[in-house]
Amino acid sequence: MADRITANLPARDLAATAAFYGRLGFSETFRDDGWMILTRGPLMLEFFPHPELDPWSSWFSACIRVDDPDALLAEWRQAGLPSDTTSIPRLTGFFKPGQAPRMFALVDENGSLLRVIDNRDAGETPDQGAPDVR
Repeated sequence: MADRITANLPARDLAATAAFYGRLGFSETFRDDGWMILTRGPLMLEFFPHPELDPWSSWFSACIRVDDPDALLAEWRQAGLPSDTTSIPRLTGFFKPGQAPRMFALVDENGSLLRVIDNRDAGETPDQGAPDVR
């Protein structure tokens, strides 16, 4: 298995978080009282319990980099999440902030922001991976 880093995000309720992400195609691969792992193909999200979290003041976030964000957005839109700028949860359309790559965003029910970044617009190819920034 290749070296990697995964997001570790808060969950007010692990079961509710698993159900939310289940609507987006994620499956629970591990859970105990202090940790949960959800996967969707090569995508992996990890969660820790944070029952007192206020989703409206959450500052947690992660980036998900994919080769076909158009297909992923189309699939996630099937979950029927709001697309306005204030709902929690919500799912945006595509945007391109300044020189950053094209992306869309998901705010989950815990208030965590997931930026879904287009690898192609970031100058990555499927076999190249992220650029070396050392």
